[in-house]
Amino acid sequence: MDFGSGFTITTLYAALLGYGFGSIPFGLILAKLAGKGDIRQQGSGNIGATNVLRTGSKGLAAATLLLDLLKGFVPVYLAGLWFWQDMGWAALFAVIGHCFPVWLGFKGGKGVATNAGVAFGLMWPLGVVYAIAWLGVLAVTRISSVAGMAAVVVTALAAWFAGVETFAMVLGVIAVLIIFLHRANIRRLLDGTEPKVGAKG
Repeated sequence: MDFGSGFTITTLYAALLGYGFGSIPFGLILAKLAGKGDIRQQGSGNIGATNVLRTGSKGLAAATLLLDLLKGFVPVYLAGLWFWQDMGWAALFAVIGHCFPVWLGFKGGKGVATNAGVAFGLMWPLGVVYAIAWLGVLAVTRISSVAGMAAVVVTALAAWFAGVETFAMVLGVIAVLIIFLHRANIRRLLDGTEPKVGAKG
């Protein structure tokens, strides 16, 4: 798997940069600071914005969404400034950090918002595609998991058709990871029991 120049010392720096930012559990931190308790013990147990919304605080969920997006964007943007040839590794490990944060026993979120930030960091038109796909499908279905999975797949395909194969490759790997992490959601979708945005529990 080659996201740029092959494995070099800057590859390691990019991966650590991505993981360091990505692994910050903003949803958990914000919920605790707001007196909402441990978000992992509520709703789906996820640390992302959708589960934070189940606390009843739209503002808290919006803040979580923004910060989760930024922790994908910032490391990729910085990697582009410092070692652009390894941006793909920063992107991949930002999502891995969110999904498997060492600070929480490698149990984190599902990476959708963080991957939105990654897409904007790699190339802003890809971020626009991501946002349109995510918000468009969410508006139609009101099901967060469907919107998230649709966005990751559409954006990877958009990168491929745009001819940026390196970005398409990393976004494709991330899409596979995110869809795998949504396997319980997929089962509920098939059973007709997947909750819609704003639903309790």
